[in-house]
Amino acid sequence: MSSRQRSPSILQSFNYATEGVIHALRTQRNLWIHFAVAVAVFVAAVAFGVSRVELMLLLIAITFVLVAELVNTAIEAAVDVASTSFDPMAKLAKDIAAGAVLIAALNAAAVGYLVFSGAIADRSSRFLDRLANVPEELTLVSLALTIIVVIAVKAVTGRGTPLRGGLPSGHAAVAFAGWMAVTLVLDDSSHHFLVSSLTFIMALLVAQTRVETGVHSASEVASGAVLGALMTLALFQVFA
Repeated sequence: MSSRQRSPSILQSFNYATEGVIHALRTQRNLWIHFAVAVAVFVAAVAFGVSRVELMLLLIAITFVLVAELVNTAIEAAVDVASTSFDPMAKLAKDIAAGAVLIAALNAAAVGYLVFSGAIADRSSRFLDRLANVPEELTLVSLALTIIVVIAVKAVTGRGTPLRGGLPSGHAAVAFAGWMAVTLVLDDSSHHFLVSSLTFIMALLVAQTRVETGVHSASEVASGAVLGALMTLALFQVFA
């Protein structure tokens, strides 16, 4: 007669759980991204000196995202084991689990915005006030110069055309130059951080579409974004 299988001890259960987290980190790119964002948020929380209540809200939001991602990974693994061929219900299970992660991430983004928006707006208000009365012409000059530099770099490297492919991404450069210009020329308003954030998100979406469509690599998009943003910032710093 076989002996009953013993239940794992508390230490063994803890080890199994840790192994599960480590395995998910090794195999799931999205979980790495979530962890990196979590570390960045904690560093920002210390830098901006958020209150204890705000830190608690950030911890809850981050934990919610990480737990949702781990559950999503577990569901995907279970579905893959149970399904040997394509099954619409298996796809639906995976989509619902991914939807849970999306909701958790959106909630975390909203919490982060509410916690950090005031602090960032206060620290940047003096810098924005100094640049609020910059002539509109400087914005147009910065965008035009960004385009010229992008075309020049592509001509030198011989990669891509002015509007497609190559290093750097012209679309990303113009999008992030526009974001930087909008941020710098905003009037002293309580909504300038919100408008800047929305413009930044739109610039990110432009950059993402260039990668998703296969026109540019991630490095080409990143170099264009940095080029556009830094060139615009430099122009405003020099001529404002």
